Amino acid sequence: MSIYLTVIVQAKPEHQQEIKELLYSLPELSKKEEACIEYDVHQSIDDENTFILNEKWESVDGLNLHNEQSYSKAFFASFDKLQEQPVMYRSK
Repeated sequence: MSIYLTVIVQAKPEHQQEIKELLYSLPELSKKEEACIEYDVHQSIDDENTFILNEKWESVDGLNLHNEQSYSKAFFASFDKLQEQPVMYRSK
């Protein structure tokens, strides 16, 4: 069963460029992972501080392994400094 993940990231305005660079580095790294089927990052045209990540993973185990990667941990570590509270939706 595939796992679909949508993450909406609201960057703090003063850190918008920094979070943009971090987010746009994630697809290239993530797509090298065996379990990654799809990983895309989009920036809102209505609010330049809003980013949307669309991910598709082969399994929960694959997603869990992804979350242990150094670049994923760097993204999670950025929450307090760079981002407003992120919102995540999971569906099957």
